[in-house]
Amino acid sequence: MSDLWFKGLDDLELVEGALRLSTKVDPTVNATWVELQLEKMLDEAELVLSKEVDEKARFDALLRLFYQEWGFQGDDETYFSSENAFIEKVLQRKKGIPVSLGALLLFFARKLGFPMHGISFPTQFLLVVKWPEALPEYINPFNGEYVAKHTLSSWLKGLEGNAAVLKTEHLSVADTSTVIGRWLAVLKGALMREEHYTKALACSNIALSLVPEDPYEIRDRGFIYQQLDCFQIARQDYQYFIDNCPEDPAAEMLKLQLKAINEEPVVLH
Repeated sequence: MSDLWFKGLDDLELVEGALRLSTKVDPTVNATWVELQLEKMLDEAELVLSKEVDEKARFDALLRLFYQEWGFQGDDETYFSSENAFIEKVLQRKKGIPVSLGALLLFFARKLGFPMHGISFPTQFLLVVKWPEALPEYINPFNGEYVAKHTLSSWLKGLEGNAAVLKTEHLSVADTSTVIGRWLAVLKGALMREEHYTKALACSNIALSLVPEDPYEIRDRGFIYQQLDCFQIARQDYQYFIDNCPEDPAAEMLKLQLKAINEEPVVLH
């Protein structure tokens, strides 16, 4: 990834990369507060875990602390809210989605020396603990429960159909930049649904700085510009998609959008 924003991203913990993303999309995010909060919670976790000697008992204590004492939980009611994708909001509300909760738990686990990693599973973000001389253990960060491989297989079949087969690559450890790429898409989608188009445009511009000629991202940007009454730029983006993806069913719909836009007065920005 060539964009300077992504430079060194894989050297960061996932939650640190997510915070960088948050501030890029919304400059009002209080990154200093987030960093201080993480430091405070890490100090508390170290104190609680110091009472345990056995490594696995220490890890179980971390899970209890995170999900029971601190009260982090998956947001069932407003799962697709952008608040679940901004780390600052997740820390404030104690609610999130698998990737945001997983990023936080992963941060504390790694800082405390546990062999935990993130997995960009097709259905959701997963965590894996790789104890020495033991089989990997998978955790659903949405609720902190262990997940068996047969359950992961069922999730995959639910997404891709009954012919889907769980493969090794589905459970490979993901680097920070890969997860942040998916996180960016989730955040943009949430902001578009909530009609926060200025922030959604920031997401789209980040994505296009990485893959400048992605016609689907340009199509989405065109939609955002249309909502912002930037009709001339929206027209150009829609036409780009139509020219590059003429067989896509969306192309015909965009032709109708272009007709509607052409009837709008030009707004200069």
